[in-house]
Amino acid sequence: MTPVGILSAAGYFPRYRLSRAAIVAAGAWYDPSLKGLSKSDRSVCDWDEDVVTMATEAARTALGPGVPRPTALLLASTTMPFADRQNSAVVASALDLPASTQTVDVGHSQRAGTTALKLALELGGGPRLVVAGDKRIARTASPNDALFGHGAAAVTVGTGPIIAEYLGGATRTRDFVDHFRRTGDDYDYYWEERWIRDEGYLKIVSEAIASALAAAGVAPSAVDRLVFAASIRGVREAVAKAAGIAAEKLADELAGGVGDTGTAHPLLMLAHTLEQALPGQTIVVVGFGQGADVLVFRTTEAVKRGAPARTVASQIAAGIVETNYLKFLAFHGGLEVHWGMRAEVDAKTALSAAARHEDLEQFAAGKCPKCGTLQFPSSRICVNPGCRHLGPQDRFPLADAPCRVGSFTEDWLAFTPHPPGVYGMLEFDAGVKLMAQFTSDAAGRIQVGSPMRMAFRIKVIDRVRGYVRYFWKAQPLDLATRRGS
Repeated sequence: MTPVGILSAAGYFPRYRLSRAAIVAAGAWYDPSLKGLSKSDRSVCDWDEDVVTMATEAARTALGPGVPRPTALLLASTTMPFADRQNSAVVASALDLPASTQTVDVGHSQRAGTTALKLALELGGGPRLVVAGDKRIARTASPNDALFGHGAAAVTVGTGPIIAEYLGGATRTRDFVDHFRRTGDDYDYYWEERWIRDEGYLKIVSEAIASALAAAGVAPSAVDRLVFAASIRGVREAVAKAAGIAAEKLADELAGGVGDTGTAHPLLMLAHTLEQALPGQTIVVVGFGQGADVLVFRTTEAVKRGAPARTVASQIAAGIVETNYLKFLAFHGGLEVHWGMRAEVDAKTALSAAARHEDLEQFAAGKCPKCGTLQFPSSRICVNPGCRHLGPQDRFPLADAPCRVGSFTEDWLAFTPHPPGVYGMLEFDAGVKLMAQFTSDAAGRIQVGSPMRMAFRIKVIDRVRGYVRYFWKAQPLDLATRRGS
């Protein structure tokens, strides 16, 4: 039987980090216990990032050179931006996947990411892409506000040059409610930690690990890495001990610089683990929530071909740490801000027009079949005055094409939730020039000639009707860590 396993894995989390000390400073006056959470920082979305944008960015990295295009895409999250619009279809469109791609949304549990991964591994068929992401929001200045993080991870699975073979797994389903969030609510409600530890993690997860190892034919002592996250202190070590796995085998849970990214976190930790793995290592991945999923992998010689272009470690190093807590409360609904009259603009989206211009979401230029001139957006008439060929143009993807700043403006007058608004002329090495919006981290950090990359982001939010429009913005290539931006 042809081995099935992981072809590639990658993580993504936003460039901005929020200092946990800023959160503690805001809430320690009423809850002194917060002071124990003041170390390091956590990842936070900018105003124009959500599960869809983060999932797209993680998937772009996972679908690197040599990785086959998937025939199915599974998106797992408990914080999807749309309740009745297929979020995975938006990701598939941004990735320029064919219309024949099967898309599925998976949710309603913190183990949705591992559930989607297990399904993709065991269903068979062509290459499949599993993406998980969460933008978890907690009450202002609460412990979870410091512990949570925003992020996504993507794993491609199938047959071929796999970097980790799937040896087997196990699932335990139990309606164990450690926390919950009703439809329409903003925040999770959690129960007492000791009960969650003793009745949840130690019983359910320990049993699932034992079953998975037995199914895979692996002894606990042979496990090289246990990918398992739990924000309750001491739980990871207790579960490892109960499973017969040494505590030093626990994988980095990325608490510093990232935080707990919910459904994405087991896959994010797995991607980080694979970036450092050697051939022949056994990796156990655990997802917890209304039961547990446990998956067992063994790395192959192909794992030596190297980490993806944007590693988890490099993204942590490129973080921009913010100490302005009010700014991020404003972005994520924790603070009602007076945006001023310039924000009073109707952002209604004509859905018929959006459907006609769906190809723009895929960010492909047109290439004249006669003279080779590129233009964006594509049209039926070549812009080259010496050609003017009339007819369909070839597609030329721009999302991953190298580009740089031709000119730019920082605008403090026009409304944007994260001023100043930055936009300018982009010059692509392929020959295309176009005016584009820049991500907010470009402010004060770019100059003419700066290399840029294209990032899939929210373009505008219709707050009256709740519709979100997405498009591509230019972002500076990874920066060194900066504080107090």
